[in-house]
Amino acid sequence: MTPRTPAILALALGLAVAMTASAQTITQPFSGDNPKSTVIQWIGPVKVSIDYSSPDVHGPGGEDRAGKIFGPGALVPYGLYDLGFNDCKTCPWRAGANENTLFEVSHDVLIEGQKLKAGSYGLHMIADAAEWTVIFSNNSTSWGSFTYDPAEDALRVKVKPVPCEYREWLTYEFIERRPDRATVALEWERTSIPIRIQVENVDDLYVAQIKRELRNRDGYSWINWVAAAEYCLDKKTHLADGLWFAQQAVGWEGIGVANFRTLTTLARAQLANGKKAEAEKTIARAMRPEDPGVLQLHSFGRGLQNQGEKEMALSVFQTNAKLHPNTWPVNLGLARGYAVMGDRKKAVSYARKALPQAPDDVNRRNIENLIKQWEEPAPAGGTQ
Repeated sequence: MTPRTPAILALALGLAVAMTASAQTITQPFSGDNPKSTVIQWIGPVKVSIDYSSPDVHGPGGEDRAGKIFGPGALVPYGLYDLGFNDCKTCPWRAGANENTLFEVSHDVLIEGQKLKAGSYGLHMIADAAEWTVIFSNNSTSWGSFTYDPAEDALRVKVKPVPCEYREWLTYEFIERRPDRATVALEWERTSIPIRIQVENVDDLYVAQIKRELRNRDGYSWINWVAAAEYCLDKKTHLADGLWFAQQAVGWEGIGVANFRTLTTLARAQLANGKKAEAEKTIARAMRPEDPGVLQLHSFGRGLQNQGEKEMALSVFQTNAKLHPNTWPVNLGLARGYAVMGDRKKAVSYARKALPQAPDDVNRRNIENLIKQWEEPAPAGGTQ
């Protein structure tokens, strides 16, 4: 070993220690024992997620902070306040603990009626006794609010706090869920901060996604094409697209199949697009290639009724009666068909035939209610 060896060795060891300190990779408890949490909710095809660190009412040392979470002089004071670090004297709350609370959304949405583009946002809040300010910042990668800059705000909205059941741990929860909207709430101790999220064009997004999927291997199955058409028909949206989907389900060479489901779906799509003569031919075609099942025909008739095609629906119910005489779905279909046409006497007659044939108590009660409804005097201008 040369005289220089100890010095070189010491230098190498020092560098190793420095490198290890600057590139720590071991797993340790979360800062302040505030566990990380994630909540995810789909609103139609839109994915919303919130990543946050979750403090509890009892502090790191076990001290009880109940009644001292929000308010003047509390853990989270009202208004903007001095965080005591990085000269941040008028900053909002980080809406959680540790690093930024991260709000991510896959598509453009409305937050409390205001537009927010798809993307990742740092979530901050300004507490107040009557009305909170919720801030979505374009800076989503910082530690807390210590470097918060209002110039980076993407959106601010106002929401009202409401009481909630006691929450020991700060929690984000989706407290309302609908096909095109949801409400997520920050809840801690006994305070809830609800935030409304809405997808204003959910059908557009679904149809656009369906079109993308039908361009890959999903498009090489008639089942997916007919399902796409049924979506448009059931939702009464993008009816021209629905017709094209139905046409592909029947007639795309090598993929389409002309069976009862595809043909009746095509007929419904033709009707929805004002092509009644074509629909009548398609329905006639649907009755030939196979003996459709009693429930298939019944469902098709009900679908026609929902589209306002009452005469055509009754014709389907009558065809069902010829193919499957005196069965429960047939008699129930005829009852509904005649009721819509305004012939309540025939409707009640067929409903009474269907009543003892009903397969369970739920259907029996439904038929009994229909009989009661149809035996009452018809409302002026009404049929059902």
